[in-house]
Amino acid sequence: MGAALIAAGIFLSRILGVVRESLKARYLGATAGIAADAFNAAFRIPNLLQNLFGEGALSASFIPVYANLLARGDREEARKVAGAVAGLLALVTAVIVLLGVIFTPVLLVVIAPGFTGEKRELTILIVRILFPGAGLFVMSAWCLGILNSHRRFFLSYSAPVMWNLVMIGALVLARNEPSLNRIAIQLAWASVVGAALQFLVQLPPVLRLVPHLRLTLDRSRDSVRTAVRNFVPVFVSRGVVQISAYVDQFIASFLPTGIVSLMFYSQTIALLPVSLFGVSVAAAELPEMASAVGTQDETARHLRNRLNGGLRQIAFFVVPSAVAFLVLGNVMAAALFQHGLFTPVDTLFSWGILAGSAIGLLASTMGRLYSSAYYALKDTRTPLRFALLRVALTILLGYLAAIPLPRAIGIDPRWGAAGLTASAGIAGWIEFALLRSRLNARIGDTGLVARYVVTLWASALIAAAAGFGVERMAAGTHRIAMAVLVLGSFGVLYFILTTALGIPESSAVLRRIRRGMR
Repeated sequence: MGAALIAAGIFLSRILGVVRESLKARYLGATAGIAADAFNAAFRIPNLLQNLFGEGALSASFIPVYANLLARGDREEARKVAGAVAGLLALVTAVIVLLGVIFTPVLLVVIAPGFTGEKRELTILIVRILFPGAGLFVMSAWCLGILNSHRRFFLSYSAPVMWNLVMIGALVLARNEPSLNRIAIQLAWASVVGAALQFLVQLPPVLRLVPHLRLTLDRSRDSVRTAVRNFVPVFVSRGVVQISAYVDQFIASFLPTGIVSLMFYSQTIALLPVSLFGVSVAAAELPEMASAVGTQDETARHLRNRLNGGLRQIAFFVVPSAVAFLVLGNVMAAALFQHGLFTPVDTLFSWGILAGSAIGLLASTMGRLYSSAYYALKDTRTPLRFALLRVALTILLGYLAAIPLPRAIGIDPRWGAAGLTASAGIAGWIEFALLRSRLNARIGDTGLVARYVVTLWASALIAAAAGFGVERMAAGTHRIAMAVLVLGSFGVLYFILTTALGIPESSAVLRRIRRGMR
């Protein structure tokens, strides 16, 4: 039930996120000028702060400690831990935001060295506007940690709806603005306002759940020290994973104009199944796994059961998502972005980026759940070691696939963006294999049954072939209608096949749909 609520909240916010990116593509384009690249590159820089200190790190370090205190009935200690973590987080975040605003030009040299002249100056301005909003996102993630630990999942994951609505409103109001640069600047200010609303909408229920909350900088309590001690390796682990994403942007900044934006737009689609099915399941399972009590064997059995059930849920939805990106990615990109300043050529390269993302999609989503199992065991160092290896592979393979390979085989250098996402997928599979192998040695065998995996892939490929046929027969149809026909037939056939082949997750989804209709 928790995963369903998280998925529902993420679905609402992600759908509005897709609308936001669609409007951004319409009014800023990808290759129409420098504004799109400047905004999308700038947004990634303060986003690093959000990802390092935000949801992922807090989920791994704070929730296991806080949820375990709640499970033992020690609410007074839980309240003091929540106040101390909030105080320490606010202080550290404020200092980093200030330093980020001051040293933005230095950051840009590291992140997007290929930007020069007016594009560089515009990017610096937008980064400085966005940085305070990143600090608000971090405090919003603290609220999420409290709400998740109390099993209040929906609000915390639907709160980004406020942020998306503000940015959508800003784009609509700026649609007649002749200067693309001014649109990008107005959008940055809207992001800060939206971040404030996202934090404020979560604060009242948090204060009700944790009455008499008082922010402190007290690190004397064992529980606080445990949370802080766990935070450091998770912070580094999240950092090296973020470095992988920034390496992609670093390399992409040397590719032709528009590639940075095309990767950003494509990742809006690629991250949808990761968020809906990977993040939702991992986030819902973390407090459940962290609350396990009993002997070592009982804890291991509890973790295996939760992990295997979550893996099946993830694979059922992510396998068809990966196949759809590979076979039908052009239909998705055209429906969402191909209007205004976003051209059919942009759609073609977006499809290539999505196809590359499909390679590691399943590994990335299942890897999140395995990492949650380690965090529930209060082991934050093992995921860190494997994340370091993944980043090293991503850097090496990414450079080779994006720069020398297109040149060596004589293709358009813009296809290097697809090489970036594909190489990241290969590194993701290696990290996943290591996470699974090491955890299995500790708690016993976990993972998906081969027959289940083969059934999902076969069903998805057959459904995608049917969707491809529909696309050919409906040639010339409007891009929105085409997407409804192609993706609709793909999804319906996938559910028919998996239900007929006895996949219980398919039957469960159909039962929930029927109950909802009644």
